[in-house]
Amino acid sequence: MRRLLPWLVRNPDRRADVVVDVVVLWMRVLMGWQLTQTGWGKLHSIDKVAAWFGGELHIPFPMANAWAAASVECVGGALLFVGLGSRVAAIPVAFTMCVAYATSDREALVSFDEFTSAAPFPFLVTALLVAAYGPGRVSLDAVIAKVFGEARA
Repeated sequence: MRRLLPWLVRNPDRRADVVVDVVVLWMRVLMGWQLTQTGWGKLHSIDKVAAWFGGELHIPFPMANAWAAASVECVGGALLFVGLGSRVAAIPVAFTMCVAYATSDREALVSFDEFTSAAPFPFLVTALLVAAYGPGRVSLDAVIAKVFGEARA
């Protein structure tokens, strides 16, 4: 720790990078894990999810959309968690969260307080954060980039 602090003071341009890396790592790991668990649960009760999609939410092709949403949540969450293909994985995750707002949390679209407290919000923010800034230096994307000599992920 003694070596890190002087480095941050001498390199002010790097301070922001370190903060972004820590925030992205924290969000990516927490929300990726939770999203994976949510998707895994949906995959194991896909009939109930499809019935909810078709019955209460009136989503067309409920079984196909249930499989799509559950798969994106499970696989996309796992990819975000480990930081592999993160920017690519963030796109379907963000889209799925936008669909969740439009279908199951419609009332949250009219109020900022309700929008930020709705269930899809932390997942949407994480997906947008990873899409914008990448997965950070502590990710499989960064390891792969370093091994193959590419720029920072």
